[in-house]
Amino acid sequence: MTNEYEIKKQICEIGKRIYAKGMVASNDGNISVKISDNEFLCTPTGVSKGFMTPEYICKVDAKGNVIQANPGFKPSSEIKMHMRVYRERPDVKSVVHAHPMYATSFAIAGIPLTEPIMPEAVIALGCVPIAEYGTPSTEEIPDAVSKYLQHFDAVLLANHGALTFSDSLLNAYHKMESVEFYAQLLYQAKMLGGAQPLSDAQVQRLYEIRRQFGLKGKHPADVCPRVKDGKPSCHGCGVNGGSACGEADAETIAKITKMVLESLGK
Repeated sequence: MTNEYEIKKQICEIGKRIYAKGMVASNDGNISVKISDNEFLCTPTGVSKGFMTPEYICKVDAKGNVIQANPGFKPSSEIKMHMRVYRERPDVKSVVHAHPMYATSFAIAGIPLTEPIMPEAVIALGCVPIAEYGTPSTEEIPDAVSKYLQHFDAVLLANHGALTFSDSLLNAYHKMESVEFYAQLLYQAKMLGGAQPLSDAQVQRLYEIRRQFGLKGKHPADVCPRVKDGKPSCHGCGVNGGSACGEADAETIAKITKMVLESLGK
């Protein structure tokens, strides 16, 4: 079993990765790892994730109360969001929250990531919906995220960022990378005139491959109510778990495109 100090080092390494990749700026983002039913390691508030050392990392209980923290450090203000994920998803061992540029742009524009444009994204992620906006550090975000936890392993946070969770720290981080890569590809495809999505039959074949691989976590291949009813999957249809996670209309896409190009001075 990996000792706590090694896990703290791993958290710092992932912090450096998300900072180096531009997924967070300044003191943004937070990371946590479950080490027992009532013990969790998490990043502190108010520090850059790119410059942490193991001494920065805090330990909290299942309610977010501090068990151990070195002087000058206290748990992330978003710890409530992490604890809600752990409470409602016993299979989850790590949670990563970041503000990746493209994924967060989709979250700000109100456009979920539901188009099946790439086999790897369909197999690994499925759909990535948008949880309703909530005020940071309050119960509003955990409440908004809660309704998606039984159907997805990645969620965009409206006007905020992205949240990923999995059975290990590395897998939770990889999901964040995948969400951002998916969002960037989708954005650039729209700039070229629009993505050409995979057909429902192609999506269903990819779902079957996922089942054969025995991949863990929540995914439309396993839990989408439409698939269970023999209907097309949530990919591109705007329905999953009773939540509205569909595509934005052309006018919305045009507006966000214009804003992004203006910000780039083009």
